[in-house]
Amino acid sequence: MNTFKLTIIASNKIFFDGEAQSLVVPHVDRGLEGFLAHHENCVLPIDEGEMKIVDKDGNTIDAFVGNGFLEFLDNVATLVCISAELPEEIDERRAQEAKMRAEEELRQKQSQLEYYHSQANLARAMERLKIKNRHNLKI
Repeated sequence: MNTFKLTIIASNKIFFDGEAQSLVVPHVDRGLEGFLAHHENCVLPIDEGEMKIVDKDGNTIDAFVGNGFLEFLDNVATLVCISAELPEEIDERRAQEAKMRAEEELRQKQSQLEYYHSQANLARAMERLKIKNRHNLKI
């Protein structure tokens, strides 16, 4: 079994620290990007969205990941991100409120910068809800 060392550091916690068989993260420009043991060395930006980890025992961990970056160097992956949450950690009510707030902001006249912030807030809330709802369907 080929594995690599994976550490995921969110702004408020160490989300994962151990051996993994695979990692799939949302890349800013290319959609989903997958990593296996002995992947080529790289550094890439991570977008918010769904992340999948298969640990050394074959267990799959689905989670929400916020913006950040991933470095894969000499079979060691380090992901530093704003947030990382398991589906059961996502507060659905709070995500719904954030979605409604962002939708309301988008309806109002804003500067271009405020518009992009509102779009990012809406995308983040919708990703959280998508992950939460997908997990609820599996139960």
